[in-house]
Parts: sequence; C-alpha cells; structure tokens
Amino acid sequence: MSTYHAVVWMDQKEAHVMHFDAESMQAERVKSRSHHQRAAGQLQKDTHHAGMTEKEAAEYFGAIAQALEGSHEVLVLGPARMHEEFKEWTAKHLPAVAKTIVASEKADHPTDGQVVALARRYFHKFDNMAGKAGGR
Repeated sequence: MSTYHAVVWMDQKEAHVMHFDAESMQAERVKSRSHHQRAAGQLQKDTHHAGMTEKEAAEYFGAIAQALEGSHEVLVLGPARMHEEFKEWTAKHLPAVAKTIVASEKADHPTDGQVVALARRYFHKFDNMAGKAGGR
C-alpha cells in the first residue's frame, strides 16, 4: 500500500508498521529475532539496543525500515527508548529513511487502532502547521 503517512509502534520484541490515509489502513508486524533477555537495569557487554546485539538491531531496524518503504512522513512510537534508538540508527545507517521520520514519541502499549487514531491527529496538526492542503 502506497500512502503518504505511516506510523510505527515498536518495542524490543516487535514493531507494528501501519500505512494509512483518510479512509484506509494497512498493518504489518515485524518481529525481532533477538533472543537476549535481560533483567531490568542489566545490560550485557555485547548488547546496545535494549538487549540486542548490533547485528540483531541492524536486522530488526533494517526490516522495519524496509516496511516503511514508500512512506513520506513517519511517526515512530514506543515505550522506553526503542523508538529513539530506531531513529538514531536510521540517521546513521539509512539517512533517506531518517529524513521521513517527523517525530519520535513515547507510547506504552496501545492497540493498532489507537496508534492510527493518534497518528491521524498528529499528522492533521503537522500538515496544517506545514501548510499542506488536505492532510494527504
């Protein structure tokens, strides 16, 4: 589905990637292949991204970036710092994707419907502030 807007809600286990417009929404899930489990506050020596190794993070973040292909504006949401880590990773490794990320915000565990509703409200305001007619 080729839409102008997308929203991603992600944690260290999976990402919900949703492309949407005013009338429709298409969702895709991307699963992390990380098998590292860590206790709260404990970071293993070879891990950097919420308990994932660099290789695991690259595979996970790369798959999310691929799912966002064709989107022009992306809102990234998630608990803790995972959404910020994704934004930082794309800035370093996939600058074209990083340029599409208009915001990265904290959000616990909403439903897909709640995520899309939040994103529609966000982009309506964002598009109005940017002077884009119709909110695409």
